[in-house]
Amino acid sequence: METRQRQADRSRETKRKLMEATVECLVERGWSGTTTTEVAERAGVSRGAQLHHFRTRGELVAAAVEHVGAESVEVLKRRAEIAEKTTHAVVELIADFHASDLFTAALELWVAARTDPELREQVLELQARLGREVYGLALELLDVDDTKPGVKDAVQATLDLVRGLALANQLADDAKRRAHVVRYWARMLEEQL
Repeated sequence: METRQRQADRSRETKRKLMEATVECLVERGWSGTTTTEVAERAGVSRGAQLHHFRTRGELVAAAVEHVGAESVEVLKRRAEIAEKTTHAVVELIADFHASDLFTAALELWVAARTDPELREQVLELQARLGREVYGLALELLDVDDTKPGVKDAVQATLDLVRGLALANQLADDAKRRAHVVRYWARMLEEQL
């Protein structure tokens, strides 16, 4: 029984290393530079161990982004617990979440999925799930009810806005402009909610 537990622990650790290495690789090298061989090497695991857990690059990348996405939502929740409970603080938290390495990795996946039908199915499912989680978290943090008129649209517009800001940040540091837009939008959102 103890041997099985150690084996399960090693397996979880191998998966974690592979997932972290995949996201790092996507951020640094993009989709075309993220190969299973490169990921296994970065993770410090054998190619056989990598193939045991993930048969294809698509499976590996989708699992890595999903894992880090879920982890990032948890980090976002913990930060929200200690952050100010103002509309500005909430919009800023969500904007920072979208400006993370996770967004960069996800963006690489979205672009690749446009022309890869198998990856597209995985990414669409992943995007929908993470989108629902972040939307629900935004409702909770803003302490609003999306059955009230205008609330659903306002919260969704917030999420669309921060994704756009994060996209603008991909080629050059856009933090100063992002901070200005976040402040402005938070004031507008507060009036709407």
